[in-house]
Amino acid sequence: MPVTGAPMSTTPEQLLQHLTDLGIKTETTEHEAVFTVEQARALRGEIPGGHCKNLFLKDKKGALWLVVCLEDAAIDLKGLPSLIGAARISFGKAELLGEALGVEPGSVTPFALINDTDRRVNVVLDEKMMQHDVVSYHPLVNTATVTLTPDDLLKFISSCGHEPQIITLYD
Repeated sequence: MPVTGAPMSTTPEQLLQHLTDLGIKTETTEHEAVFTVEQARALRGEIPGGHCKNLFLKDKKGALWLVVCLEDAAIDLKGLPSLIGAARISFGKAELLGEALGVEPGSVTPFALINDTDRRVNVVLDEKMMQHDVVSYHPLVNTATVTLTPDDLLKFISSCGHEPQIITLYD
């Protein structure tokens, strides 16, 4: 579903085709819309791998950040800027999210980097998340979950013109 005000919004089908074109094998599970980690836990069933959350942030200098970590990670937002090289951060507003990544709140995902053609968003991946055999994210909408390997996630991110930082975000 296109996001109002987004310069370009890829459909989930186009995203999945892009992944296929890259030679990336995925598993997709459709489900009811979920907006929180708790809702996702209740609906996930047998979806394997590390389940993740995504934080869309803006620093006081205007830089945009997508921080991707395991769903149970306790991220210290006051300490995060020094870890990632940002100024003081806050959550990005829904309008900015739609403009930069072409998705709505509740559907934030590293797959939305496909819409960041201006490469405005800095990407941070948690090192602990990247140790899982497979990881899971929404395919631009919160009514499905796509599972792939961390290496394939990196391949996808690179295909979007981004070079993520992979760092340990928490103990």
